[in-house]
Amino acid sequence: MSALTDAPSSRRRKFFALAAGGALVVAGAGYTLASWTDTEWVFGGTADGGPAVGTSRFEVEQNVVAPFLPTGFVQAETNPGQSLSFDVGALALSPGDAVYADVALRTTTGSVAGDLLLQPAVPSATSTVVDPGGALWGALRLRVATTASASATCGADAFVGPAVVVDGALATTGATVAQTLAASSGSVQAYCFEISLPESPTLPDGVTLDGLQGRTAAPAWQFAAESA
Repeated sequence: MSALTDAPSSRRRKFFALAAGGALVVAGAGYTLASWTDTEWVFGGTADGGPAVGTSRFEVEQNVVAPFLPTGFVQAETNPGQSLSFDVGALALSPGDAVYADVALRTTTGSVAGDLLLQPAVPSATSTVVDPGGALWGALRLRVATTASASATCGADAFVGPAVVVDGALATTGATVAQTLAASSGSVQAYCFEISLPESPTLPDGVTLDGLQGRTAAPAWQFAAESA
């Protein structure tokens, strides 16, 4: 057989060989290679299908009953909160007297660490007082001492040196230095409050020292807490 008669058969064999190899003939101009496709996925989670991304928790709780047993901590997040137990005689102050009460704070189990900053006093949201013109409110003084020891005694002896974080008029003075709480109830910060009526208080015009008799006040304090 001549070479001319063999040519078509040879071309057919080449075509079949190319087709079997994954190439396609395109209108006599060239070849386009076919390809396999595949996809891969990953997810942010645990091997058993649980989530692996989430947020931490930050929560502070308080105890107003010394010696601040672990079972006595609760949360009170709105004004007025829990009642501080001031000394006997807190409702019968005379000029020169001072009364004391304490509170301890910590983070809850599972909480991250954080800082506390005691804000100036505001009137209690639920108490009814007798103080026309706010004369007694403006006359009272506040000191607050703090310690990381839950067993510390709250009284005049607590107000020594750098432990004092508040010292000024009740109505306007808050802390300027924050205290740090460890994560997950790892530390306790105790605060001792002293409210006093000075012998020569600041009084509004027209009000005498005797004019403070029979008045009442109900301050409330906020601890502004922020996660570390």
